[in-house]
Amino acid sequence: MKLSYSRFDYYEKVYNQTVETFVQCHEHAFKYFNGVPKYVKIDNLKAAVLEANFYETNYQVLYKKFADYYGFSPLPCRVREPQEKGKVESGIKYVKRNFFAGRTFKDGDDLDKQLKNWLQKTCNVRVHGTTRKIPIEVYKQEEAQKLLPLPEKSFAIPNVGQRKVYHDCHVYFEYNYYSVPFDYVGKMVDIEATENLVKILYNTRQIAIHGRSKDRGEFITNKSHYPPYKNHLSTEYQESYQAKMKEIGTNAEQMFFYIVQTHPCEWNRTVMGILNLKKEYSAEVIDKSCRRALCYGISNYSRIKNICKSGAYNQPSEFNAEVYHAFN
Repeated sequence: MKLSYSRFDYYEKVYNQTVETFVQCHEHAFKYFNGVPKYVKIDNLKAAVLEANFYETNYQVLYKKFADYYGFSPLPCRVREPQEKGKVESGIKYVKRNFFAGRTFKDGDDLDKQLKNWLQKTCNVRVHGTTRKIPIEVYKQEEAQKLLPLPEKSFAIPNVGQRKVYHDCHVYFEYNYYSVPFDYVGKMVDIEATENLVKILYNTRQIAIHGRSKDRGEFITNKSHYPPYKNHLSTEYQESYQAKMKEIGTNAEQMFFYIVQTHPCEWNRTVMGILNLKKEYSAEVIDKSCRRALCYGISNYSRIKNICKSGAYNQPSEFNAEVYHAFN
């Protein structure tokens, strides 16, 4: 990072380009400068910019929150316009040629120590080739007081990452599964996790939030995230099957209510089985079989099918009025 006016430089060695690393590099630079510039010109790397658009930039969520926290405005360079970041590009050439060229390092820590020493004793105290001034002197005399003050506390980086939404409307995060609205199945979403919450975002917009589980292998599910045909408790879903049973007959509709009461979590399978009997039997036979089943408090698909098959629906039976009228 280079302060544009004074050419006061900060360099740091890192091993990846994740958003967390990019944010930490900014923080280290701001501390080195003892202040925050009002504007930070950035290249269009994915750690900061999700979609490059000159008129309306789509920023990476964490990076934008970080920028808001420190009070600076990020200014992405235009795509394929290298002259817009010329000062930084020339600085990269300088650090490669003046610092790295010809040096050896024992390890990463040794490199860091040598780089810090080079910044203080060479880079920022030489006469700059363009301004013909010494960067640290210009910084102290003219630029330092123009910077925004550092916040009292550093930015708290939440645990973040990207995940693909599985076909069952869940994402996997730290050994647990968190639900996401079914519209996002197959898409990549961003995860932000604090100590107690897990937030799920798509294109910077929050689409789900859950309490963070401390266990493993747990499914944290908001049933409204399922499509209607998978949400067995959905009123709309139940009403559609009630209507189908009603088409068979009054007794079949009463059987629907009885099944929902006796099998609240798996009622849909039993009802679908009864509806499937229409491939072999008439609606009249199925309706009469449901009536006989209600008489004896039966709500199992297999037994209702046996009634249809055996013709027992024609046998006289004493109707259980209590069961029948319980759903009227």
